[in-house]
Amino acid sequence: MQITRFGDAQAYEVPGHHDVRTLRLQGFDASDSKFAWAGLSQFLPGGGADMDASPLEKIYVVLEGEMTVELGDGTIGKLGKLDSCYIAGGVSRAVRNERNDVATMLVLMPYPDTAS
Repeated sequence: MQITRFGDAQAYEVPGHHDVRTLRLQGFDASDSKFAWAGLSQFLPGGGADMDASPLEKIYVVLEGEMTVELGDGTIGKLGKLDSCYIAGGVSRAVRNERNDVATMLVLMPYPDTAS
């Protein structure tokens, strides 16, 4: 078992994201996970990620606050506490915190070399 204590989680940078603090919880340098990695994103008011697509599928779980998820086709969904969504690989998406409190989101993704 490999435990990552929240106080020891390491920050990482994500291109196209703004007003967000990201912490690696599992995978990459945090653990030996081979199938996926987990990160925690804390979005300040107005923070988010620009519209972009990657070949990797994603799962978002909002732990606190509310996040707006917009897809490239114009679909918009709002995720509240403990709401989650799946976004298929290759789908354009943007996320943003439109409220005045910090929103915290768990992000689960496969490694780039496992994308199909």
